[in-house]
Amino acid sequence: MITSEFLNGGIYVNIALFLTIVLSLGVIFVNGWTDAPNAIATAVSTRVLRPNIAIGMAVVMNFLGVLVMTYFNAQVAETISNIVTFDSGGSFRVSQIALAAALFSIVVWTVAAWYFGIPTSESHALIAGLTGAAMALGGLHAVNGEEWMKVLIGLVVSTLMGFIGGFLITKLIVWLFRDTQRRKANKIFTVGQAIAAGANAFLHGAQDGQKFMGVFMLGLFYNNLAEKTGNGFAIPLWVMVLCSLTMGIGTSVGGMKIIKSVGMDMVKLEKYQGFSADVTAAICLFLSSVFGIPVSTTHTKTTAIMGVGASRRFSSVDWRIVKEMIYAWILTFPGCGLIAFLMVKFLLLIL
Repeated sequence: MITSEFLNGGIYVNIALFLTIVLSLGVIFVNGWTDAPNAIATAVSTRVLRPNIAIGMAVVMNFLGVLVMTYFNAQVAETISNIVTFDSGGSFRVSQIALAAALFSIVVWTVAAWYFGIPTSESHALIAGLTGAAMALGGLHAVNGEEWMKVLIGLVVSTLMGFIGGFLITKLIVWLFRDTQRRKANKIFTVGQAIAAGANAFLHGAQDGQKFMGVFMLGLFYNNLAEKTGNGFAIPLWVMVLCSLTMGIGTSVGGMKIIKSVGMDMVKLEKYQGFSADVTAAICLFLSSVFGIPVSTTHTKTTAIMGVGASRRFSSVDWRIVKEMIYAWILTFPGCGLIAFLMVKFLLLIL
């Protein structure tokens, strides 16, 4: 006989599972919508690729990046799934509420950033949202300091590698092609930048796809649908496919605001400069993915573009746009984290 208590518990579990999946996929969709365009921004701004072709390529390469890199190396997903703990005296109900609040805060923050055309980092928003929600339950004890250090290391390393790499690679290319006819050089850089843009989109999927899959697996875990070992989760193929498809759909919806801010407004790029920025970002993202360090793809790409622009002269960079981006990056951690913290407290009061 099915009791009302069992029925209510079952209904609660089903609703919690539904909300967790919807919010997880919503965050992944928003990432594809607002973050993935960074990978192709420079190729569009230099007219190497038309926007519709670039977005189509980004959809495919993001999909492949999620699948291929997760299959060979899922360390980024493991870092994200271990960065905080939502355990609250063994109550999965409270853990589900906290995770839902974290995901909600990420969606709110990133959509607001997209509305204003600011390429804020979904990676930073993800980490901030998870941390704020976890701290609402267990304070600083809910945060894994060792895994958080990887985030801070990634923040510093990606900034330095992006800016310095973009600066030096541009200088090197100018020296190597100093005696090459401009028309011939442009043909080389057109092909090279198209390939490099594809690599950026692939590595965006490898980095951000893994981060959000780690969160998706946390949602399944708190609904007793996944097991967690000491090394994290064994991510099943259907999760990889579902998450990569959702990200791809998000990318196909749009992203011209972000493409305009990153590829057109911040620095006016020529083809060799766009190639330099894309190669620099691809190298940074590849090394970060191999070593399991979660970095911001937005942060990496934009600092590479700054370095490229500065290699010609510092006035080539619109530092007003750069300042807006830096403010957004700085505010993401306390802003998104606070939204998640307050949302957890609110939901625990009413549920």
